[in-house]
Amino acid sequence: MTTLHEKLYEIAKLKSGVKRLTLTDYRNYKSLRLNTEIAPIIITGENGSGKTNILEAVSFLTPGRGLRSSKLSDIKRIRSTEEIDDFNTENAWSVAADILKNGEEISIGTAVQHAIRESDDEDIHKFDRRIVKINQQKITQQSELGKYISAIWVTPQMDRLFSGGPQPRRSFLDRLVYAFDLEHAKRTANFEHLYRQWFQLLKSGNRDIRWLQSIESDMASLGVAIAAARREQIARLNTFIETDPDDIFPDVRIELDGTIEKMLDTAPAIKAEDFYAENLAKQRNNVLYNDSVDGVNRTDFKVFLKKKNMPAELCSTGEQKALLISIILAQTKCQILNKGFTPVLLLDEVTTHLDDKKRDALLQKISDLQLQAWITSTEEKNFSQLKDKAQYFRIEDGKLF
Repeated sequence: MTTLHEKLYEIAKLKSGVKRLTLTDYRNYKSLRLNTEIAPIIITGENGSGKTNILEAVSFLTPGRGLRSSKLSDIKRIRSTEEIDDFNTENAWSVAADILKNGEEISIGTAVQHAIRESDDEDIHKFDRRIVKINQQKITQQSELGKYISAIWVTPQMDRLFSGGPQPRRSFLDRLVYAFDLEHAKRTANFEHLYRQWFQLLKSGNRDIRWLQSIESDMASLGVAIAAARREQIARLNTFIETDPDDIFPDVRIELDGTIEKMLDTAPAIKAEDFYAENLAKQRNNVLYNDSVDGVNRTDFKVFLKKKNMPAELCSTGEQKALLISIILAQTKCQILNKGFTPVLLLDEVTTHLDDKKRDALLQKISDLQLQAWITSTEEKNFSQLKDKAQYFRIEDGKLF
C-alpha cells in the first residue's frame, strides 16, 4: 500500500515550476531574464536591491494581485527624464514565463494594459487592467491560471500575521482556499462588490426595499458559500496536521471565529442563508455609523500552539514564525496531493526569526520534496546546507550576477 510520503514524492518527481522568467519595465527592472531550474533558487542582495520584486513577479503568474496586493499602476518602472523625452507613450510592465507542470511546458504572460472608459457625463477616464495569456491565447478569467501553476508565499509582513488585526489573516486564509477552490476568489470579489453597493445605497438614503432585499439575498448566498469553503479548508489542514505531524515544526490547531462559519457546524446552508439575509436587514442602520456588520467579512482565523494550547498571538516571535511555516508546509503537501502537481514557494527573508535547527530543517524539507522555492536573503551563507542542490543569483542595483 502506497504511503502518504510515497504519494507526495511520486508527484514531486514529475517536476513543476518556472523554467524561464522575463520581466519588462517591472519595478526597478527595465528588463530581466532568469533561466531557472526546478530546485531551490537563492536570491541574495542588499535591502532595496530588488529581490522581493522578482518574487512578486512570479506571484503574478497566479490569480490575484500578487504577494504585495499592489495597484497595477504602482508596479511599472519609473523611467528617467531622458526616456520620457524619447518615448511619448506610457510604459506598461509585463511578466512572461515558461513553466513546467508535471513535465509539460506551458507559456504564461501577464501585463498591464492602459485603457479608457467613457462615463455617462461623457468624461473619459483612464484606467489600467491586467491581461493574461496562456500559450499565447488571451484568457478572460485569471482563475484559469490556477490549473497550471500555484504559488505559496511567506513575506516579512506576515511575521505579524497573528498579532495584528483580522483582515490580513482573513486574506491569508482565503489565499489558502483559492488553491483548492478556483471559484473562491470570484465569490469573495463579488461579495465585496455587493457589500459596497449595499453600503452606498444605504448611505444615499435610497430605501428601495426590493432592491435592498435582492442585494442582501445575493450577499447571503455568496457569504454562506465563502464560509463553507473556508470551513472545508480548515478541516483539510487540521486533518493533515493530525495525521502527518511535523518532526521539527510545532503542531498547530486552526479555528475559524465567524458567526456564519460556526452556524454551519449545526445548521444547513439554506438556514444559514436565511439568517444572514435577515441579519443584514436588521443592521441597515448600524452600518452607516460603524461599518461593523457581522458576517464573512468579519471572520477571523485563529491559530494555536497545540503543545501549550496557547493562542499564536501570545507566543514568541520565533514560535509565531514556526507556526506560520507549519501551516505553509501542511498547505504545500495538501496541494500536492489534491492538485497533482507541486506549488512554487516564494519565501522572502524566510530565515528571519528561525534558529539554525529550524532553518536547516525547512531547507531540508524543500529539498526532499524537490520543490522550486524562490528564497531571498541578504546572506548567502545561510544556505550553505543546500550547496550544489540550489541555484544562486545575486542582485546589485537591479542587475543580475
